[in-house]
Amino acid sequence: MMFTKEMLLLYGITDRGNEDEGVFYNQIEAALKGGATLLQLREKNMPYEDFVKEAIRVKEICNRYNVPLIINDNPEVALKSGADGVHVGIDDTPVREIREKSPEGFIIGATAKTLQQAIEAEKAGADYIGVGAVFPSPTKKNAIRITGEQLREICEAVSIPAVAIGGITLENMSELTGCGMEGIAVVSAIFGAEDIVKATELLKEKARKTVRK
Repeated sequence: MMFTKEMLLLYGITDRGNEDEGVFYNQIEAALKGGATLLQLREKNMPYEDFVKEAIRVKEICNRYNVPLIINDNPEVALKSGADGVHVGIDDTPVREIREKSPEGFIIGATAKTLQQAIEAEKAGADYIGVGAVFPSPTKKNAIRITGEQLREICEAVSIPAVAIGGITLENMSELTGCGMEGIAVVSAIFGAEDIVKATELLKEKARKTVRK
């Protein structure tokens, strides 16, 4: 799938919690039905083979909505499952190494918490960067916070698009207006909602008003 910055508009990141498999897949479908433009599948403790099987199933759901699937942290699972790409953190497999082993069109995202990390990610071949945490995050209690000014500086320093992440909700998203990111990444605001379809629709509408025009 050819990567475009428009894919980042509303970037949903899964949070299985204690949900069983059936409920989890239904939640993903609800997020896609509501308008999520990209889905990142995050499984921190799942065995490799199980992660691959899950990724294949989620990819099938994403295909029905023509939404790219990104795997968190694990390029091997991403490549084995046929996912569209991978997102790696600062201490994960280097972007340059993944790019060398990946087929043409494979999407690579990288976390950047500083200006230097953002510049290095672009030089290494990342397609986009995830920048945050811009607010306190319920899913990453110890995440390093960055200010709106730092987010803006990072967005202006690179030519690849950036997505803001970390504790973003419908209520606080507007505080990021003018910071220069191309998308909003959310976990709990989608997957913690009672009505995932409606929550996603509202988040997408707000994201259109918040991101760089």
